[in-house]
Amino acid sequence: MSDKTIVTDSPVGKHLESFGDAKPASYLMFNKQKIDLVAKITIGRDTDNDVVVDNKLASRHHAMIQKIKNAYFIKDMGSTNGTFINGVRIPNDKYVKMNPGDKITIGNMSLVVS
Repeated sequence: MSDKTIVTDSPVGKHLESFGDAKPASYLMFNKQKIDLVAKITIGRDTDNDVVVDNKLASRHHAMIQKIKNAYFIKDMGSTNGTFINGVRIPNDKYVKMNPGDKITIGNMSLVVS
């Protein structure tokens, strides 16, 4: 059996393989502050959250960011007004992978994945 694959033998495959080499996200920017991404971060209006969003459009427990393997995912926690990534509303209770440069919008507040 040959060891040749599309990744090893074609320019397109080598280009696709390079996407896996990108540096993963490591922090969020929120109100000009850097927030390190850890295993689990809760976001919402209530003061028991890791990131407190002072905005009436944010639910008390709005969203959660969780590390799964080597990537970070965000999940809307059933909020009233929704959680958006790059302007697109994410489904309730579904994990959505975040990438560096993504803009997370909760109410009228934005967090940027970096």
